Amino acid sequence: MMFTRGLLHRVLLAAFLLVSLSFTVPAAQAQTSDQIVVEGNHRVDADTIRSYFTGSPQQGANDLRSTGLFKSVNVRSAGGRIYVSVVENTIINRVAFEGNSKLKGDQLIDQIQTKAHTAYNQATVDADIAKIQEIYKRNGRGEAKVTARTVDLPNGKLDVVFTINEGEKTGIREIHFAGNHVYSEGKLIGLMQSTEMNWLSWFKTSDVYDPDRIASDEEIIRRYYLRNGFADFRVVSTDAHYDEAKAGYIITITVDEGPRYTISSVNVDSHIAGVDGGSLLRQSEIKAGETYDGPAVEQSVESITREVGRRGYAFSQVRPRGERNAADNSIAVNFVVDDGPRVYVERINIHGNTRTRDYVIRREFDIGEGDAYNRVMVDRAERRLNNLGFFKKVKITTLPGSSPDKVIIDVEVEDQPTGSFAVSGGYSTTDGAIGEVSLTESNFLGRGQFVRIAASLGQYSRGVDFSFTEPYFMDRRLAAGFDLFYKLTDNTQYSLYETWVEGGTVRLGIPLTDEFSVTPHYSLYETRIKIPNSTSQPYNDCTFPIAGYTNGSCLDNGEASLAIKEAQGGWLTSMAGYTLTYSTLDNNKNPTKGLRVDFTQDVAGLGGDAKWVRETGDIHYYHPLLPGTFDDVVGFARLQGGNIKAFGGNQLRVVDNFNLGPSLVRGFAPNGIGPRDISDPNNIDTNSLGGTTYYGGTLEVQFPLGLPKELGMKFALFADAGTLIDYEGKTNFNQFLGLRASAPCQSIDTIPGQESQGSCIKVWDDHKIRSSVGTSLIWASPLGPIRFDFAVPVTKGKYDQTQFFRFSGGTSF
Repeated sequence: MMFTRGLLHRVLLAAFLLVSLSFTVPAAQAQTSDQIVVEGNHRVDADTIRSYFTGSPQQGANDLRSTGLFKSVNVRSAGGRIYVSVVENTIINRVAFEGNSKLKGDQLIDQIQTKAHTAYNQATVDADIAKIQEIYKRNGRGEAKVTARTVDLPNGKLDVVFTINEGEKTGIREIHFAGNHVYSEGKLIGLMQSTEMNWLSWFKTSDVYDPDRIASDEEIIRRYYLRNGFADFRVVSTDAHYDEAKAGYIITITVDEGPRYTISSVNVDSHIAGVDGGSLLRQSEIKAGETYDGPAVEQSVESITREVGRRGYAFSQVRPRGERNAADNSIAVNFVVDDGPRVYVERINIHGNTRTRDYVIRREFDIGEGDAYNRVMVDRAERRLNNLGFFKKVKITTLPGSSPDKVIIDVEVEDQPTGSFAVSGGYSTTDGAIGEVSLTESNFLGRGQFVRIAASLGQYSRGVDFSFTEPYFMDRRLAAGFDLFYKLTDNTQYSLYETWVEGGTVRLGIPLTDEFSVTPHYSLYETRIKIPNSTSQPYNDCTFPIAGYTNGSCLDNGEASLAIKEAQGGWLTSMAGYTLTYSTLDNNKNPTKGLRVDFTQDVAGLGGDAKWVRETGDIHYYHPLLPGTFDDVVGFARLQGGNIKAFGGNQLRVVDNFNLGPSLVRGFAPNGIGPRDISDPNNIDTNSLGGTTYYGGTLEVQFPLGLPKELGMKFALFADAGTLIDYEGKTNFNQFLGLRASAPCQSIDTIPGQESQGSCIKVWDDHKIRSSVGTSLIWASPLGPIRFDFAVPVTKGKYDQTQFFRFSGGTSF
């Protein structure tokens, strides 16, 4: 038989295909379990491995490798079977760190992927080395070196050990600004949270280079410029590079300030029929003639949006438009109100919260599923969530819904620790040396509730208190809470008695607007008064002589006033009241601008022993005295006053009165101002009776000392003036001493021949205005707030008690 060349080629091709088919399993052909032979496995079950090979052998091998359980996976075909040869990864027994002192192992283990009881994977370990270096870099250790090694164990497992050389701190060496002309570089650096390295770097962390914090600083600077009239301000660029020679980062921020604008006019242009733009003008936070204020414009948009929504236009959109006049650097602001597209909230997705419960986040939204979508309300919710302090970050975005008229609100948060344990200690001229242990949780069980328990032990006082607040009582924006307290105070430094107060308060905070709130409250507490009477404190030995000690005169060694003696014992107070608060402060902890007004009225007499009505008021006002470069020079003014009146034929006790001193006028001792019992010339300084009316005022200027801002030190000059007047209690104590009420005042001989206390007291009640001037050092230290006051009285009453120096503060460690 003769073969042609073409026929020969066809025969050879057929033979090749036949041989190939005998060694190759078609990709589309499913294999039975007895056709898959598994080799090399020890811990992973063979059937588990076979389950990956239901299709293409190559795909099965890839899927098996992706599990991370195997060092290698090889697949071959022979005799109609698939042979899967594996080499298993070793299981990790534990992960350890050595050489680390600045960051604890617990902080690092949560950030890496290598975990105990998982398969060892070299690629994962390498990635974790880079991750640990990045963590150290963010914590100011940019030169940290990290290596990893494994330790084989007899049971076939291994330990993974990360060895860390933390190196020296590599923070921010220099911060520079370019393009700034109105505000100095020092002023702008002072606004930032980030700081330069200096001699305080041993305890601070703000000098660590953190890109996120730098971005936040840029926003702080941007809003500062906008608040002060620079509507065109922008950050052009930010350059951060590591300088090997200086072993730290050099930050350069380039800005374009633009001109400062004033507001030439403010209008509201409504495109919604039935809504008059002029009627919305009162919702504006800005006015013509003022310096342009970007944040105030944002607040105006929010206020107008809420008002239009209240009138029934849920889809309204308010947009500010500014028409600039380059000739006089003015802006005409026009708020345009439109009826926006009818878009509804399909759902609100919340993720990232590992501790805080979903409903705690959802309740900060004034809109919910099915409501009209409004961007202003979403931005407001984002600000509220950030202000809670529960999260490291809050990011809210919108996603398309299931139809064009629906959107999904996506909320991403990251929980952060909200509890604190503090051991505090300090000293004050009022309480002496004092220590406190407290446990505080502002997000109790992830429910957003505030819980605090504290115990204090001091030289002149000790006590315990417990507080609980539910910020959303009955699913409404009502802050309901209660306080339980017990306190013992030794007043014998300034008044010859001790007090025990124990009881509780329930309260309900009702926000009427963003600035105005009312807080009704009810308190029930018992006050017990005791006058010490011992050889070291013989303050009651005229009434109860001390055998072998009280000889000749009980008055020479100190004696409490009859008004105090009559008040001894327990006294139950049942009191209801309310507090009205109005606040526009820019910062509640360290205000520099704004007003806060508090007015409280309480009525005691709903049962109990006390029957009185008390009103107090307190006004604080802060304002920068040198706006611009020196706006950290802050003026502070304060007015305060109060009055208490008994009713129902009752009289006030000493402890019901206002007993004031440096809290009204610095330079005077506690209980150092106001009416006193001067019956016994030897004890005038310790027989303060208190008054029923007080009023006073303060003017103060606060300014920095030019030290690094992280020291938190300010200096102040102040002037105080005020007075405490009108003792309205008893002066005749015949009945208390067992005499006839109508009898004349007389001396009672407890011991024959001994000089004793009379049955009446002589009250000195000078209505003179007390005043003082002085200086203060205010330190917002990392260990707690501390204030030193040195005051010199300018005017005072004859029997007032002075105290030139006053120190108060504490520490947390």
